[in-house]
Amino acid sequence: MTDPKAPSVSALLELDRLVHEPARLAILTVLASAEEVQFKFLEEALGLTRGNLSSHVSKLEEAGYLVVTKAFEDRVPVTSYRITARGRKALESYRAAMLQGLSRGKA
Repeated sequence: MTDPKAPSVSALLELDRLVHEPARLAILTVLASAEEVQFKFLEEALGLTRGNLSSHVSKLEEAGYLVVTKAFEDRVPVTSYRITARGRKALESYRAAMLQGLSRGKA
């Protein structure tokens, strides 16, 4: 018989699949700890290829989880990213669901 007050592993089945993907989870985690991050920094920090990073960032942007800013610095194009309130909430909800689901296994 299970304790009705015990955390439920079913929380793991409700995870936001967009956030759950490791590269996107890493991108959101980095963005949550900074005001704004440039593409080159993310590329180097996460070890992703340009194409892979661009693909993941596009999916996060489409979901409204981050904002993309394109500018020029000394005539060089620079792309920067910021996490949105919606993205921060998605990351926090993901973390809470993981903690809830995984705490079930603690003795």
